[in-house]
Amino acid sequence: MDRRREHGHTHHDHVHDHDHDHGHRHDHGHDHHHDHGGPGHNRAPERPVAQWQTPHNPGEQPPAPREPDLDKVEAAFIDGFIDAPDPVSFLRLGSIPFEIVAADGAKLNLLRVEIDALADVGSLTPHLGGGSFRYDPLPASLVSHRRRLRFVYFDGAKLRPLTFTDVRGP
Repeated sequence: MDRRREHGHTHHDHVHDHDHDHGHRHDHGHDHHHDHGGPGHNRAPERPVAQWQTPHNPGEQPPAPREPDLDKVEAAFIDGFIDAPDPVSFLRLGSIPFEIVAADGAKLNLLRVEIDALADVGSLTPHLGGGSFRYDPLPASLVSHRRRLRFVYFDGAKLRPLTFTDVRGP
């Protein structure tokens, strides 16, 4: 296949003169195809682009990178924990700490893992001015189901429920 016939165009030695929505013109006197950013020529990508390096200023501590798709990791953790024959070993495998130190310096000890099943079956719509609202039950096709995971730690005085993100770090 002729390499100059990619993407349904025939490229040959001529000047490209085209104007795009980004407000400037390109005059190219060379033979190649170039990308104007994202799918659909001028559209941003549907999902955020993964970045493997975090830019930082010299002398500044770079922020810890957030784990990609953490919500999917949490959902997989819930499924695995529910079916685990040895929940304590599963917690170790999932890097869930049994003891941590909170931001306020308190020592926390893991007591319980809670998994709640939630279903949203109604909606609220505030009326103009916000003094009242309208309630509507949702049809079955719009009912949403989700699960909530909490790790309950004890700080010596009270219980502290923490999320998957809290115990896994930033």
